[in-house]
Amino acid sequence: MNIRKCLIWLLALTFVAFSLFAGDEGYKDLEKKVVEKTLSNGLKVILVPRHNAPVASFVIYADVGGVNEQQNMTGLAHIFEHMAFKGTTTIGTKDYKKEKEAMDKEDQAFLALRAERIKQNPDPEKLKVLEENFKKAGEEAQKWVETGEYDKILEREGAQHLNAFTAFDQTVYFYSLTSNKLELWASLEADRFANPVLHEFYKEKDVIMEEKRMGESSPVGRLFDDLFPLAYKAHMYRSYVIGNMEDLRNITREQAMDWFKKYYCAKNLTAVIVGDVDPETAFPILEKHLGKIPSGQKPEPPITVDPPQRAEKRMIMEDPSQPFLTISYHRPAVTDKDDSVYSAIADILGGGRSSRLYKSLVKEKKLAMEVYAMPTFEGEKYPALFTIICVPNKGVKNEDCEKAIYEELKKIETEKVSDDELKGVKARAKADFLRGIDSNLGLAIQLAFAENVKGSWKELFTELDKIDAVTQEDIMRVSKDLFKRTNRVVAMIETKSEEE
Repeated sequence: MNIRKCLIWLLALTFVAFSLFAGDEGYKDLEKKVVEKTLSNGLKVILVPRHNAPVASFVIYADVGGVNEQQNMTGLAHIFEHMAFKGTTTIGTKDYKKEKEAMDKEDQAFLALRAERIKQNPDPEKLKVLEENFKKAGEEAQKWVETGEYDKILEREGAQHLNAFTAFDQTVYFYSLTSNKLELWASLEADRFANPVLHEFYKEKDVIMEEKRMGESSPVGRLFDDLFPLAYKAHMYRSYVIGNMEDLRNITREQAMDWFKKYYCAKNLTAVIVGDVDPETAFPILEKHLGKIPSGQKPEPPITVDPPQRAEKRMIMEDPSQPFLTISYHRPAVTDKDDSVYSAIADILGGGRSSRLYKSLVKEKKLAMEVYAMPTFEGEKYPALFTIICVPNKGVKNEDCEKAIYEELKKIETEKVSDDELKGVKARAKADFLRGIDSNLGLAIQLAFAENVKGSWKELFTELDKIDAVTQEDIMRVSKDLFKRTNRVVAMIETKSEEE
C-alpha cells in the first residue's frame, strides 16, 4: 500500500474521536507548533502538541521499502513489516532461551532444504525427507511462541488504528493511544526495534506467499505485477513490493535479520507524535526509551537510475475477465519543482466526476464505467509514473477508450485550461490538504512522509503555496513534455474466452 492509498484510508478517520478540526485552527498556526529534536542516537523526533482531546497518534517511519531490495531477496521490506509485530526477547515467547535453541535447529533444517531446492536438478526424494525434517523443527519451535502477544498488549491498552504498510519508498508503523500512555508506546517501540525476534518466521512467510497468490488470482493484480518491470528497465521500482515467489520461498531468517540491522538503525528512523503531549515532558521519556535503539549508519540510497525510454511500450494480457486499460507516462520524483503541476494535471483530467476524462468517456460517450488519473503510481521518491486507469463499459474495446483519452490529452497540451477549472483544482487541493491534516494520524504520517521523501517536514506546509502558484501556462508546458508517445507505457487486459 503506498502513501497516497494510506492517506485516503486515513481521511475516513476525520470524523471519529481523534478528529481535531485542523482546518479551523489554521495550518500556518499548526506549523508553528511543530517541535523537532534528534535524540542522542540520531533518531529524529517530530512532535506536534494538540490539546483538543487526551489522545495522541504515534508513527515510526523507516526510510526503507521495496526500492532498497536486490535480486534474490525481493520482498524483504514487506516480510520485516510483518515480523515487527511478532515480538522481542520478552514479548511473543514463552521461554526465549528454549525457543532460540529450537529456532536455530529450524534454521538449520531450512538451510538444508533450501540448498537442495535451489540446485539445478534437486532430488525429489531427498526434498521430501528435508521438508519433513523442516516441518518437525518448525513444530518444535512453535511450542515456545506466544502468538499475537504484541497486538494483545496494545488491544488491552485501548490502541486504535494499529497497523503498518510497506511501499516502494517506506515502511510505516502507526497507532493511537490515550496520551498518558506515551511511555508505554516508547518502551514497546524501542523494544521491537532494538531487540526483535523473528518468531514464526517461516510460518509468516507462508502467509505472505498466500497474499501474493491472492494478488495473482486477480487479473488486474497480474497486470500490475507485469506493468512495473515493463515500465522500469533498471530501477528497483520494477520489482513489485510483495516480492518474487521464489525469493519469498528461499529467504532465510538470517537474511531478514541482516536487513533489519542495516535499515532499522536509529539514523534511518523517524518518530512522529501528534496529540495531547507536552514536548518538555515527552523528550526525556523518548530519549530514555527510543534512545536505546542502536545508532548505526544511514544506508546509501539506491544509485541505479532508469535510462530514458526510447520508444512506446505496450503490453496486452489476454484473459476471460473484463477489459481494463492503463496508460502511464514517466515523470520526475515528487521533489521536482513541477510536482504540483503534475497533481493539477491529474485532477483536471481524472480527479473525479467533474474531471475531463470522466465527463468525456463516462457521461458523454458512454465508453467507460470508470476512469481516473494519478499524479504518481506507487513510487514517488524517485522518478515515477503518471498513470491513467480506465475500465471500459461492456462491449467497448480498450482501443476506443484509448483513442478518446488521447484526444483529451491533446487538448490539455494545446489549449489553456479555463480559469474556473484552475480555481476548482486549487480549491480541491486546499480541501484535501486540510482534511489530510485534520486527524492526528493523518498529520503524523504526512509529516513523516515530507521529512523523508521531500527532505523536510516543513515541505508539507508549502504545498498550498505551490499549488496556488500553478498557472495555465505551466499546465500546457508540463503536459507537452509529459504526454509524448515515446514516454508512454500502455498495459491492458483484453477479453478472451476460456475456449479460445
